[in-house]
Amino acid sequence: MDHADLTTWLEIDLSVIRKNIRLLQEIAGVPVMAVVKANAYGHGLIEASRAAVQAGVQWLGVARIDEALELHRAGIRAHPIVLGYTPPERAGEAAQAGVRLAVYDSQVAQAYAAQAKAVGKPLYVHAKFDTGMGRLGASPEEGVEWMRWLHTLEGLQVEGAFTHLAEADDPQKPTTHWQLDRFDKLLSGLESAGLRPAWVHAANSAGALYFPRARYNLVRTGIAIYGLNPSAHAPLPEGFRPALTWKTRLTSVKIFPPNHGISYNYRYRTKSEERIGVCAVGYADGFRRQMGNMVLVRGRRVPVVGSVCMDQCMVNLDQVPEAQMGDEVVLIGQQGNDEITAEERAHEWGTIHYEVVCGLANRLPRIYVE
Repeated sequence: MDHADLTTWLEIDLSVIRKNIRLLQEIAGVPVMAVVKANAYGHGLIEASRAAVQAGVQWLGVARIDEALELHRAGIRAHPIVLGYTPPERAGEAAQAGVRLAVYDSQVAQAYAAQAKAVGKPLYVHAKFDTGMGRLGASPEEGVEWMRWLHTLEGLQVEGAFTHLAEADDPQKPTTHWQLDRFDKLLSGLESAGLRPAWVHAANSAGALYFPRARYNLVRTGIAIYGLNPSAHAPLPEGFRPALTWKTRLTSVKIFPPNHGISYNYRYRTKSEERIGVCAVGYADGFRRQMGNMVLVRGRRVPVVGSVCMDQCMVNLDQVPEAQMGDEVVLIGQQGNDEITAEERAHEWGTIHYEVVCGLANRLPRIYVE
């Protein structure tokens, strides 16, 4: 799809997001919470959330209260839950908007209850337990008594219990089963005490795909709904597709003589007469300032040369002599018979593909297609 009025943009196929979610629903056999934090992993919070709801999702996971309130203001009919920390001062807003909060600290829980009472609305909470992530969460060994105490706090409605898996993206490791054993022991105690909540969740994308016992009655899937592999050790099954393509455009094509410096600090000099193109994308867009990047021009790979600038970068076009100013350049996605994946881009940059897509700048226009 050609957008002649744009120089750098993202194309996001909402029908692909819906299809990926439906595949996850079929595999998991339980409701799916679409994790849409971090601007839906760069895909656009509101649009991706609407697509998820159209696919039957009733739960939307975010990291911060402001993300949840943005969903509420947009009129998206699903239950938003803040999976991370929420300052107690914001709990009243959450209660009024029907936003669910994670709770794992007694002092914070008391403050949440007071805020909910002050606004006259119940605050629905999901108790978070640290079964081995070493991050947020109450102790599962003390969980039964703590949950009993939570139920005494006027203003709170304990709706769920959850944990987070540290190594589900490497299914061969024993960590996940160890964590789930701890969580199951807690759940057994809650069941015996009549305290097991309505919703129990532990599985992230890899957990939902590779650990059936982690599915309980709700799974939290982020990376998979966007069609990206949880990891090299936990690839997506057949049928999933990436929803996002990142494109830019050639804004100049010139021929330079041998030994001509290209871009800042002349980190690259032409080795012979070379055809150099300028692309309208740079590190301010999320395209890393590293050597060794490849991009697609007319379906062929060409190297980025010289330093990536804030808003531009240069490519060697000797292998694509027919390339012209205005041509589309693909940074992530398919062009012709070749494809550069987010995973490949992450490998070039020495990071993970989660960071690549979450780092796509807000200034990039997001074009939604079906």
